[in-house]
Amino acid sequence: MWKDFFYFTKAERRAILVLLILLALLSGGSIWFRLKKQDMTPLSLSESERIDSFLTGLEEKKRFPKKSFSSYHKEPAVPVRLRPFDPNTADSSTLRTLGLPAFIARNVVKYREKGGIFHTPEDFSRMYGLSPAQFETLKPYIIIGENFLKPERDTMRHTVFVRDTLPYLPKYPEGTVIDLNRADTASLKRVPGIGSGLARRIVAYRNRLGGFYSVSQLQEIPHLDAKVNQWFKVEQAELRKLEINRASLDRLRSHPYMDFYKAKAIIEYRRKRGKLKSLSQLSLFEAFSEEDIKKITPYLSFE
Repeated sequence: MWKDFFYFTKAERRAILVLLILLALLSGGSIWFRLKKQDMTPLSLSESERIDSFLTGLEEKKRFPKKSFSSYHKEPAVPVRLRPFDPNTADSSTLRTLGLPAFIARNVVKYREKGGIFHTPEDFSRMYGLSPAQFETLKPYIIIGENFLKPERDTMRHTVFVRDTLPYLPKYPEGTVIDLNRADTASLKRVPGIGSGLARRIVAYRNRLGGFYSVSQLQEIPHLDAKVNQWFKVEQAELRKLEINRASLDRLRSHPYMDFYKAKAIIEYRRKRGKLKSLSQLSLFEAFSEEDIKKITPYLSFE
């Protein structure tokens, strides 16, 4: 059929092409006009509100980007202060100050709530999440109370507690005074008001300090009444010195009168400026108050 097109004259073929082009233009114009008319149709109120809300949301996201999940759940830093503790009674805040993460502190509390008991320090080492290195750091400070000692079986197959197998020690008579730096646990238990648990705490704290220079330091031990001071004296004390220019960070912060921030300040000073030579330099550190320096001075060695 398209071959018939060539039977028209040249003028007729030109006229037919012009008509086809005009029809195509008219059809295209009609379609464009209908689309333009749709674009100019006003939006309904609900559609307008949805668009405005969406645009406002985009602007808010740009101005206030969402914080990551980790920023809301990052554990706050807790100053570490190593000291004697009983894992059977220490609360979560105490455990956190010993350097344990929050989840381990929660595990310890939940374990106790379900009836769990730590009979020995080794029982605490099996706590879920606790690394061997963390346990070795805390082991010297673990004190198991008398009520939580592990029961043993004697030859008669009767259950007895370890503390019951020890011979009874009579208390000292009124007026007795013993040397606080030389008394062992047996001597300490003979002081009225001091049992096995407190005796072990006194010895442990004395070892951490490097010796007592004053009887009043006993009140730094929890649950120890000032009434017991009358039974003690401190003779010329040979204190174990803390070598401030050689000790590591862990050694420094393990002293009862130090903490992480004090130890860190000393380490940083040594790294940047060399050895500390006197207390006057130590007093310039913000981490040390006048009272801190007064308490720790007898234990410091600047050699």
